[in-house]
Amino acid sequence: MQTKLKVLALALAMPLGMRVMAQQKAPAAAQVWSEQKAKNWYAQQQWLVGADFIPSTAINQLEMWQADTFDPKTIDKELGYAQGIGMNVMRVFLHHLAWEQDPEGFKKRMDQYLTISSKHGVKTMFVFFDDCWNKVPKIGKQPEPKPGIHNSGWMQDPGQPASDNAANSPVLEKYVKDVLKRFANDKRVLLWDLYNEPGNSDKGNRSLPLLKSVFKWARQVNPSQPISAGVWRWDLEELNKFQIANSDIVTYHDYTPENEHLKTVQFLKMNGRPLICTEYMARPRNSLFSTVLPMLKKENVGAINWGFVSGKTNTIYAWDTPIPDGSEPKVWFHDIFRKDGTAYIPEETNLIKKLTGR
Repeated sequence: MQTKLKVLALALAMPLGMRVMAQQKAPAAAQVWSEQKAKNWYAQQQWLVGADFIPSTAINQLEMWQADTFDPKTIDKELGYAQGIGMNVMRVFLHHLAWEQDPEGFKKRMDQYLTISSKHGVKTMFVFFDDCWNKVPKIGKQPEPKPGIHNSGWMQDPGQPASDNAANSPVLEKYVKDVLKRFANDKRVLLWDLYNEPGNSDKGNRSLPLLKSVFKWARQVNPSQPISAGVWRWDLEELNKFQIANSDIVTYHDYTPENEHLKTVQFLKMNGRPLICTEYMARPRNSLFSTVLPMLKKENVGAINWGFVSGKTNTIYAWDTPIPDGSEPKVWFHDIFRKDGTAYIPEETNLIKKLTGR
């Protein structure tokens, strides 16, 4: 009773405005979508088919999004190739350094990209953070491609050791929330992919704090679109458990042949949520359009392959098999089109057209 009286006395001593503020609870963060809400959302979509997209003129996310090198002309041309074969979604990586350099300009360029993609009937899945490839991203002029080396200039976000430093969290939180608030109800955005391959580059569970934070920030904004972070390596059990439990739509990566990929699909379907494969298709590994894509359609799984137009990312070369003289490999690892819009393998684009009804 004495404690209650003390609290009452303190409350009465507060100015009226402070008492009102104290009575107002902070809004609770949104919760993960129910299975039914996720299924209803997925049922409203076309069968999702597309690619991980970066224009052929950009070596990495920074070169794509910085004002000096943003290339709407090439984006328009190459998304026209996507429209021509019936693709309806692209997965596109952002970078916080491009936002930090010029927040308003960055969001305007995102809007410009979405205007172009929408013109071509293509929705967008944006990616915030990434643990893959080069560790120390820097703003400004980006490196030239290293001949014959896969993704020689791709940059992690926020990078290493930046992702381990809690002092970076306020900037990263501001970035994520600013972008999400700007596009939270934009129908041109399909889904927010919060973190690409957390734990890659030997980070393991050191990526878990940032992974948890970005989900928390996204739930606080509560965009109308679903949020997710794709599972990609089965031995990262703690990361996988968190990603599956907190994603509205289950997304995943799989570069195995059809029969093994099907087992992944069947396993993930036990979660009761729609599935989107956000990376597949590596020809030398027998992850092929000809076998995997029909299976994904039969299973009603969204299909987003890595690589679109051969360019500065050098993803026609395999991850671990460089060709130092830069000559074309006998078999492209990723990518579908040459820069002039001709298909690397016409039978592949014909199959995509057939399966998409184009």
